[in-house]
Amino acid sequence: MKKLYTANNLLEAHIIQDLLANAYIPSRLFNEYAQGATGEIPFTHAYPEVWVERDLDYDRGRAIVTAYEQAPPITDSVFCQQCGEENPGNFQLCWHCGAGLEIVKEKRSLPDT
Repeated sequence: MKKLYTANNLLEAHIIQDLLANAYIPSRLFNEYAQGATGEIPFTHAYPEVWVERDLDYDRGRAIVTAYEQAPPITDSVFCQQCGEENPGNFQLCWHCGAGLEIVKEKRSLPDT
C-alpha cells in the first residue's frame, strides 16, 4: 500500500477516492476522523490521506490526481428561460423556480445553422 494523496479536507479526499474507484483502483482513506484531534496533534497530521491498496496502481492513480489538480474550474452560467435567474452551469434545475435547464444547455451547444 502507498500513500497517493493528502487532501485539504474530507470532501476532497472523497472526490479523489471516487475518481480512483471509477478507474477500478481500490483505495483506502486514513485520518478520516482525525480533524477532531487537531490541537492535540499537529494539524498536518490530521489531513485526510488517500492510499492505493495495490502498489502497481500507484502510477495510474498519480495520473488521475494530476488531471484532477489541473482541471479548470467550471465557471459558466445558464439563465433560466422561465424566470430569468442565473444558475451555475452544472445545475439541471433552476434553483429559484425549479424549471428544467437542460433545454437551455442543448440550445447553447447546438451549432448555428
